[in-house]
Amino acid sequence: MIEHLLPKDVLGIRLLRANWVGTGAFVVVATATTVFPSFMAVSMALFSFGLLALGSWAMLWAFSRAVQRSRYELIGVGGLYFLAGCAPQAVRRSMLAALGVQSLVAVAAASVRPFSASAFGILVPVYALGLSGVWGARYGNFPDRPLTDANLEPRNPNRNGNNV
Repeated sequence: MIEHLLPKDVLGIRLLRANWVGTGAFVVVATATTVFPSFMAVSMALFSFGLLALGSWAMLWAFSRAVQRSRYELIGVGGLYFLAGCAPQAVRRSMLAALGVQSLVAVAAASVRPFSASAFGILVPVYALGLSGVWGARYGNFPDRPLTDANLEPRNPNRNGNNV
């Protein structure tokens, strides 16, 4: 099953791995917090805020790179953060599966132990969205922006946001 979640020979495999490492660690911490709510409360809060911070930074970084690329390409939010139409199916499936697992575990843990530290897990899916955004901004294949009077600068086919 792991072969489907971490496809070989795709661009940005490190981002996919980081997403799944964070997801696996979150599942472990959320499960431990559900079983031992008093003992794991601080760990759950710190871990959730840490992934929220990493995901927020990644989302902002991806947005800033996408803004630069949008001078030459048509980039939408669905393509950037949900990889719709800009990524291979294997990459999109992996990133969205990690987002789904994080969301499901967060809601389940918060449902089992409401009004406890398990509720902090609701913040974690920002991590998966942020890494998806980084993948889309860095490696996504978006359609060219049509040339208009306002945009007369020709597109450089070698430019994928690396110079930003």
